[in-house]
Amino acid sequence: MKIKNLAYSFLFICFFFNVNAQTASVKKADKQYDSYAYADAVKSYEKLVEKGYKEEKIFQKLGNSYYFIGELKQALKYYEELFLLNDNQQADYFYRYCECLKASGNYKKADEILEKLSEKTVLDNRTVLFKKNRNYLEEIKSNSGRFEIADAGINSKDSDYGSTILGTKLVFTSARDTGSIIKKNFRWTNKAISTLYAVEMMPDGSIGKPMFFHKKNLAVNLNQSTPVFTKDGKTMYFTRNNSVDGKRKQNENKITFLKLYKAVLIDEEWKEVKELPFNSDEYSVAHPALSADERTLYFASDMPGTLGQSDLFKVSINADGTYGKPENLGTEINTEGRETFPFISEDNEIYFSSDGRPGLGGLDVYVSKIAKDGSFEEVQNVGEPINSRQDDFAFIINNKNRNGFFSSNRENGQGLDDVYRFTEIRKLICEQELSGTITDIETKETLAGVSLILFDETRQNVFEAVSDQNGNYIFPNVKCGKKYTLKTSKTDYEIKEIPVIIKRGAAKTTLMVSIEKKAKPIVVKNAVIKSIKINAVTIKPIAIGTDLAKLLNIPMNFFDLGKATIKKTSEPQLMKAVAILKQYPTVQLDIRSHTDSRQSAENNMILSDKRAISTKEWLVKKGINSSRLTAKGYGETQLVNKCADGVKCTEKQHQQNRRSEFIIVGL
Repeated sequence: MKIKNLAYSFLFICFFFNVNAQTASVKKADKQYDSYAYADAVKSYEKLVEKGYKEEKIFQKLGNSYYFIGELKQALKYYEELFLLNDNQQADYFYRYCECLKASGNYKKADEILEKLSEKTVLDNRTVLFKKNRNYLEEIKSNSGRFEIADAGINSKDSDYGSTILGTKLVFTSARDTGSIIKKNFRWTNKAISTLYAVEMMPDGSIGKPMFFHKKNLAVNLNQSTPVFTKDGKTMYFTRNNSVDGKRKQNENKITFLKLYKAVLIDEEWKEVKELPFNSDEYSVAHPALSADERTLYFASDMPGTLGQSDLFKVSINADGTYGKPENLGTEINTEGRETFPFISEDNEIYFSSDGRPGLGGLDVYVSKIAKDGSFEEVQNVGEPINSRQDDFAFIINNKNRNGFFSSNRENGQGLDDVYRFTEIRKLICEQELSGTITDIETKETLAGVSLILFDETRQNVFEAVSDQNGNYIFPNVKCGKKYTLKTSKTDYEIKEIPVIIKRGAAKTTLMVSIEKKAKPIVVKNAVIKSIKINAVTIKPIAIGTDLAKLLNIPMNFFDLGKATIKKTSEPQLMKAVAILKQYPTVQLDIRSHTDSRQSAENNMILSDKRAISTKEWLVKKGINSSRLTAKGYGETQLVNKCADGVKCTEKQHQQNRRSEFIIVGL
C-alpha cells in the first residue's frame, strides 16, 4: 500500500513539474511575442507544438509571428491549424489566413475565406473593398505587364531594401554582414542590424561597389533605413530605432519603437541629427516620403487614431522648419491591415504598400493620384511583375525616364529581401470612350442637337458634347473606375440625368439614352373640365401636363424613408386627389415617383417603381378605375437640384428630390 502511494506521489510530482515547465515555456514565448521578438517567439512556440501542446492562442501567435517576419507559407501552416481548431476567429486572422493562401497560390480558397469574413463583419474596410471588387484578379491582370524588372545588382544573402536616389547614387538599407567581430541583431527577425549603404550608378547602367553611407555619423549600432532627400541633397529624413546618445531606448515593456530623424549635410558630413517632434516612445513612426513641393512629409505609423496595424499619415513642413499636426490619410487609403512605405512622385501620385486591399498576397504596391484638394482618386494595384505572391514594397519611380526601384522578398531572390530595378513601359492611365445615341422615348427617332454635360462625383463639369445628325454623341477620354452623371437638354424635351460608371476591362462604354418630350400645357377648349373648386377657390381650366399633386397642395413625399407604403398620416391629403378624380371621371393620371441620390441608382430605381405602383394600387382601392392610371418610378434620374452622388447636401435639399407627381395626361 505504501509502495502504491509512493508511486502515485511520484507521478503527481512529475506531472506537477511538467505542467510548471510547460507554463514557464508558454510565458517565455508570450513575452518574446509581446516584445516583438517574433523570430525568438517562433522557436519557442514551435517547441511547444512539437511536444504536442496545441492551443488556440499558440496557433494564433505562431501564425502571426511568421506573418510579421514575412514568411507567409510557414504562417499558413499554423493559420490552417488554428481554423481547424476553431473557425470563429477575429477578422485579422481571417484576413491574414487569406493573404497566406494567396502566397501559396490558392486564390479560390482565399476568396471563400473572404466571403465568410464578409458575412461576419460589414464594417471592416477590407471586406467592403472585396465586395466592391470581387473581380480584383481580372483588374490586376489588366494592370499587369507594364514593367520590365531585373535584379538591382546590389543584393546580398541578407536583407536589402528601401532604396532612394541621391544624385548619381542609389542609397539603400542592408543587413549584410560587414565582417565586424561584434554583431548586433534586430530582435524582430533575429537578423543583423540594418544600416544605410550607397552605390554609384554608372552612365552605362552598371553599378559600383556598395559602401557605407557616411559611416562616421550614420553607421551606428541601431537599425536605420528608408531615407528620403530634399532635391538639393542637403536635408535627409530617415527611420531609426528610438535612441538617446547613440544608444537604443526601450519603453517600460522593453520595446524599442521606430522614429523619424532629420539630418543636415554640412561640410560633406551628415550632422545635426534630430528626431522629429511627433515621434513617441509608445508607438512607431517610420518610412518618410516628401511631396513634390517638399512642403508635406508622408510616413507610416501605428500612432493613436490608426485604423489598422499601421496607417499612412501626412504632416506639413512649415517655412520656419516647424511641423503641423499629423493627419491620417483616411479610409480612401488606409484599411484595417498594414499600409506602409509611401512614395510621392513628381506627378503627385502616392505609391504605397498594403496587405489590406484585394491583391496577389502579402504586401502589394498600389497607386493613387492626389487631387488638387488633397483627396485621393481611385486606388489601383500596379499589377505584376512589380507585385507577387510575397511582400512587395518600397516602390520609387523617376517620372521623367520612368525608371525606378522596389523591394521584395519574392522567391528565387538572393537574400531575405532584395532590391529590384525596373522600367515602366506603359503608364497606368485608363481612359476610354463613352458614347451612345439619343432617341425620342416614344417615337424612337434619333435626335440631333441634344446638349450633353458629363459631371463627376463632385458635380464638376468634366466634358460637354452635342449629338450629331444621327443622334450620336461621344466623350473620348473618360477615366476608368469613375462615377459620372450624364445630363441631357434639348428644347421641348425634359432634362434628364443618368448615372454611369466607367468600368475597367472594356475598350469603351456605351450608354443609349431616351429622352421624353415635354407635355405642352394645352388649355382645353370646350373641355369637360371648365373649372374646379379646391377649398372654395375656383381654378379656371386646367391643362394636360398639370401636376395635380401641386395643384391640390398634396405633400410631395408621403412615404417613410426607404419604404413604399403610404403613411396613414398622408391619406387625408391624398383623398383630395380621389375626390377630384371621382368628380371628373375622364381625367387620366400618370403617377411619377422620384428619390434622392442616396443609396445606389439601381436601388433607387426599384424603390421609386414600388412607390409609384403602391400609389396607383391605393387609388384603385379608393374606387378609381386602374385604366385611368399609369405609374412609373424614375429613381434619381430627374433630380431638381445639384444633389447627385458624392455631392454634400442638407436634408432639406435631399427632401426636394424625394417627391411624387400626379401628371394629368388626359381629360
